[in-house]
Amino acid sequence: MPHDARLTEAAYQGAALEVDEDYYGRIGAETERRRVVDEFTVPIRSGQAWEIPAGHVCRISTPEGPQVGDLNLWNRHDPRERFWAARTRQLQAAHLSTFDRLWSTLPFLRPMATIVGDTLAEYGTDPEGGRLHDTLGTRCDPYVSQTLSGVDFDFHCHSNLVRAILPFGLTEFDVHDVLNVFQCTGLNDNDEYFMKTCPAQPGDHFEFFAEQDLLAALSACPGGDLSAPMFGDGSEDAVDHCHPLRVTVYALPEDLLGDWTEPESPNYRGGHGLKPQTWASLH
Repeated sequence: MPHDARLTEAAYQGAALEVDEDYYGRIGAETERRRVVDEFTVPIRSGQAWEIPAGHVCRISTPEGPQVGDLNLWNRHDPRERFWAARTRQLQAAHLSTFDRLWSTLPFLRPMATIVGDTLAEYGTDPEGGRLHDTLGTRCDPYVSQTLSGVDFDFHCHSNLVRAILPFGLTEFDVHDVLNVFQCTGLNDNDEYFMKTCPAQPGDHFEFFAEQDLLAALSACPGGDLSAPMFGDGSEDAVDHCHPLRVTVYALPEDLLGDWTEPESPNYRGGHGLKPQTWASLH
């Protein structure tokens, strides 16, 4: 196989990565029979956590203007299972859209959610190489802020997420790398991470189907649409570019769900090559 051709192939392939696009396409398209079971607004520079039952659809939208949102997901019954951004990058893509899946951490490793709607799916790749719904970067946080600018600020996405999950019994240690919804990012010629102004307009949305009972948390990024610097000179203007986010959770009719079942974890029982110890083996 020619060297260049090998490099253009996806590193991870297999039947487990195949998605029934007809099935999930119907879930995304048949919106009239949905029933709203929860809806709320996340104000600027704040965060909120909420539950999403398995088999429901969650929509994140921009009701007033462009706004980036940092999303975390956990298994509602076992928060040790959480969204794994790095493995999702490998199994799906660095920037996600319709029919991509959000995968969970080891030893669970299964789809937590499947994206079924994205009004910005046609954005594609812009002339600078920017794409949307980013897993390359992660949440802004007060530690980086202090390191880069010497400024203490309590409303970074990390802090917003920390406050949001406390009522559910979780802590700062449970906050993890995010899906940056509506965020436009890429790598420049020096392989450095860059962020661009969010192109979302009022009414744009991103929605996913819960493959298991989920706890979700969303931060309305303090950088707003990211048209102003996050740190240093000019960062004080970012608040002028902030907008709220809206979250809506929908129940689906049973006939639309069909014979869907919750994805299972891999049946690995090898024990990583470790052998159980007995008294006899030690003496």
